[in-house]
Amino acid sequence: MFSYAALLWRERIVLRDYRDSDLDAIRQWVNDPEITSTLSDIFLYSHSRLETESFVRMNMEGKSSNKSFVIASKDTLDYIGQIELYAINMKNRHASLAIVIGSKDNLGKGYGSEAIGVLQKFVFEEMNLNRLELDVYEFNARATTVI
Repeated sequence: MFSYAALLWRERIVLRDYRDSDLDAIRQWVNDPEITSTLSDIFLYSHSRLETESFVRMNMEGKSSNKSFVIASKDTLDYIGQIELYAINMKNRHASLAIVIGSKDNLGKGYGSEAIGVLQKFVFEEMNLNRLELDVYEFNARATTVI
């Protein structure tokens, strides 16, 4: 299976495929209300380690209809967060995106803006879509600075 992830990079970040080594970084934020309170309803309840492992494995094996990438440091490839295209409609040429910066140390540093910029280029130039949507809750102040 060909991966576009190697082609998706910017000044400080790269969008890459998931790895087993990402599991611990994801586990650090997945049940943290400070991070998950602005995400979808899937995060209303705690996630077990097994659920997180299944998510990572599904993405590694390409078994999702979504296109998911890890946002990683360009220099070290260490996990910063993740970004995903979902509800992809190739016929009508649109998709939605979801994004999370999982490490509190990396919040407010512009990694989300960079990742969205990389993904926009991929969506419009490589996938040939003409609309990309991001739902943002009114109370999500960090997200309003990204868009």
